[in-house]
Amino acid sequence: MKAVELRHETEEELREQETELTDQLLALRLQKVTGQLEKPSKIKEVKNDLARVLTVLREKERTEPAGEGKG
Repeated sequence: MKAVELRHETEEELREQETELTDQLLALRLQKVTGQLEKPSKIKEVKNDLARVLTVLREKERTEPAGEGKG
């Protein structure tokens, strides 16, 4: 997943991806603790994807016009 692709998504879609990646990271960490993790590099990959999503969300929040907001 690339940041360029993420910038074309809506904030709602990015929030959904954030939740999915957080859940996936938790599951991978549990697998690691129980010794069932087949690809340890997957944890790093998911963490990087999550960081990209959070970065794009932050960019969208900062470029949002002052009149619009969360309510």
